[in-house]
Amino acid sequence: MSEFKIHHHVSELINLLGNKSADAGAEVYTDILLKNTTPYITTQVSAHQAKRKIAESTKTPIEFLAKYDELKSKNNRELDPFVFLLSKLCEEEETKDYLARNAKDRADRSGVSLTSHSKVISQLPAPGTKITMQDFTELKDTLFKESKAMAATTASEILRKALQEKPTKRNVNIPPQPDWLFKRPSLTLDFIVGVDEPSDQNIVPLGSMSVSAQEHAILDDMLNCMQGIEGKYILARALTERYVPKEFMLDQSLDPSLQDLVRRILPLCCNYSTVVRFIEEKSAFEYGLVNQALSAAMRTLIKDYMVLVAQLEHQYRLGNLSLQKMWFYIQPTMKTLDILASVSNSVNKGECIGGSVLSLLHDKTSGLVGDSKGQDLCLYLTQAACVPYFEILEKWIYKGIISDPYSEFLVEENETINKEKLQEEYNDAYWEGHYTICRERIPVFLEQVANKVLNTGKYLNVVRLCGRDVQCPCAEEIVYTVKERKYYEQIEKAYEYSSKLLLELLVEEKELMARIRSIKHYFLLDKGDFIVQFMDMTEDEMRQDMENITPTRLETLLELALRTSTANTDQFKDDLRVDLLPFDLITQLFKILSIETKKEKEYKVDPTDLHLSGLESFSFDYMVKWPVSLVLNRKALIRYQMLFRHLFYCKHVERQLCSVWIGNKAAKMYSLHSSKWYLAAFALRQRMLNFVQNFEYYMMFEVVEQNWLMFQTNMENVSNIDDVLTYHSDFLNTCMNDCMLTDPDLLRIVHKLMVVCVTFSNFIQRLSLTTAVESENVPTRESSLQATSKEHREQAMKEKLKTKMFVSHKVNVVAEHVDLMLGSENFERTIANFDNNFSGKLIELLKKIMDLSSESGQFKLLNILYRLDFNGFYKEKLEAMSAERAMMESSMHSTDSGSTGSWPTSSFTSQRPESAQYVPSIHRQRPSSNSSS
Repeated sequence: MSEFKIHHHVSELINLLGNKSADAGAEVYTDILLKNTTPYITTQVSAHQAKRKIAESTKTPIEFLAKYDELKSKNNRELDPFVFLLSKLCEEEETKDYLARNAKDRADRSGVSLTSHSKVISQLPAPGTKITMQDFTELKDTLFKESKAMAATTASEILRKALQEKPTKRNVNIPPQPDWLFKRPSLTLDFIVGVDEPSDQNIVPLGSMSVSAQEHAILDDMLNCMQGIEGKYILARALTERYVPKEFMLDQSLDPSLQDLVRRILPLCCNYSTVVRFIEEKSAFEYGLVNQALSAAMRTLIKDYMVLVAQLEHQYRLGNLSLQKMWFYIQPTMKTLDILASVSNSVNKGECIGGSVLSLLHDKTSGLVGDSKGQDLCLYLTQAACVPYFEILEKWIYKGIISDPYSEFLVEENETINKEKLQEEYNDAYWEGHYTICRERIPVFLEQVANKVLNTGKYLNVVRLCGRDVQCPCAEEIVYTVKERKYYEQIEKAYEYSSKLLLELLVEEKELMARIRSIKHYFLLDKGDFIVQFMDMTEDEMRQDMENITPTRLETLLELALRTSTANTDQFKDDLRVDLLPFDLITQLFKILSIETKKEKEYKVDPTDLHLSGLESFSFDYMVKWPVSLVLNRKALIRYQMLFRHLFYCKHVERQLCSVWIGNKAAKMYSLHSSKWYLAAFALRQRMLNFVQNFEYYMMFEVVEQNWLMFQTNMENVSNIDDVLTYHSDFLNTCMNDCMLTDPDLLRIVHKLMVVCVTFSNFIQRLSLTTAVESENVPTRESSLQATSKEHREQAMKEKLKTKMFVSHKVNVVAEHVDLMLGSENFERTIANFDNNFSGKLIELLKKIMDLSSESGQFKLLNILYRLDFNGFYKEKLEAMSAERAMMESSMHSTDSGSTGSWPTSSFTSQRPESAQYVPSIHRQRPSSNSSS
């Protein structure tokens, strides 16, 4: 069962129980169920023990057992697991108490009673007794409540029954049948018409005859009834329902001794009628090949039965047959027809088709262990019914083709999902949905290998779609046996062949690992020189709005970067594409993470309302062809894109901070007095750069590379394509989880940290532009071929000296301008705000990582904490802020636990050693003292 289906069932159960208190109850219980789900197959022993435990704990064990037998006769596959669950609930007293209270509360709200009907009836006074007005009022109220409960129950039961009896739409193409097939009263082998009185009024009553004449007359009627023909003294009643047993009327004037013998033999006629009706009905097209094969096997046995009737009639004509002899001769046949009628009734009650018929026959065969003849009969029926089913199975596991005209096979094909949609759909619809298992059609003896049957055919089907011929070397006929091991081995051999064939096709011929490695180069920034060149070339484009960017220009720059870097040696580089998405990474991830939560509506943003830059909307895409698209489908590529956009934005932030570092080197041209104003900005820039680079290192080397090595190791020992899909999905999921892309809180904090870094970089760069010194370039170039005279050299020296003096004068002027601008309180306050914001968010991130690691037991994220806090600098801040936060929470009880507004926002730079301290007041006093002096 899928995660979304479990979540839906959990939500429905919580709503039915009326538990509205838990906000995230469905998610919590879904996670618990997914972690504790194990494949469980109910055995007969465990089902019997569960049934016995419930019967012992209930007040109405007889009714429970009768209902269980009724449902079991309908071949309900989910009955035993459900009974096992109920038996576990019987042991949970708290759960039972809660359910009882919940039922009582719901009944009180609805104004109905939970009292059983028998108890209400027992409260009625005995006939003839007098009751008071008070008793009458109480009885009236009780009956009124009970009538409301009955009305509600009846309405729900009628609705449920209507839904259950609604005909299921099976994907079958039934050939047209002529009308005369349904209007053939004279062609049926069953009794034509049942009447309640003799049609011939001239029949002499049996009581007026002698005993020998009565026996002779009743023998003639018995031989007719055994062939489905009414007699003179034995009449068949009309059927009241479709599948009820045939009933007979017997002349009551018959001798009692003969009447007793006749009543013993009549069940044979009843069973014959049931079997013949089953054969004639199930031979129709809509009941499938399995029922048709079962009907054909039964018809063969009915022919043998008719031979027996002919032999008895021959003895009757010779005068050698009596009722006692007939009773003796038909003993083996009665047992046979009894089993056939039991099978017919079970199939009719359960409305079984295909695999469910085989399950029922298998259970009956296994249940007749002590009866060798009965087991042989059931084995014959089961083997005959299995022939068309096993033919479909053989074609599927040996060739990968489904030939199932009446939808009976355990594997169902959804033709609306085709392989071309792998590049369009954001899920594994083709692999997961094109071929699926229909649980109701799985024979019980194939339940343990159902998944292998599904995968075997899927593998071969993929190979066939690639244009390759499939010839399974281990193709053998599968025959039903009570011992299931034989065809288990055949299915195992076919599975090994198909998995090996598809794996060789993907890994060797289609070079799957080379393609995944190519995607890793580009999406996970494995090619360093390529991404640097590409970011240099597209720097101007990324700053523009998405609407103003020409995709063809980006494609051209991408191809140029590929051709001029080490990526030029990659044979799959031409499959890389540029993609401009209509949403940024944060919006995309929050929309995914908030599905079916209270915050889902917050992220339903119209893409046209988002004004994105090229950097926010940019991503790579990759063209993948069949059958590699089974592994690198759209769902996998979307996860690659998320990782790429995350890493790409971090690279952009690093480039911005490095640009600030380059711009800050211009401060060397200023005097020592002027450059001191930059100390706080320099320190903050270095802390930001340290964080971004360590965060990138953590993601690139401690997350991506380690998981990639594990993925490569797993791929070396892989044996089938499902393992490839699992390992690849685990690789991507682990990378996204460890890169903080699946936790909304962590992702939000990291995003804010990156925004603070970019805003700081833009501020410093704008400041550098306003104070930049544009030196005048003095043309001093001379051709090396020209003659250099003494005058020329002297003139050049004069020009150089003049330029140096001019630049020195300009630097002094700009330094004075810097002193005035940096000496203002605005610059000091701005840098302090940047420092406070960055420090607060960084501390919040580190604390969140520590909390998650202690709660979940996953210590992978602690690696980034160790890298950022290698000297214990943040540890002291964490301890101090935690203590202050605890004090404030205890005093106010109103601060938000996830916000940083209640935390101290003192500058981290001010806590550094004296040699690196930034104290603006000292620097503000120096210019005034110098001016006064």
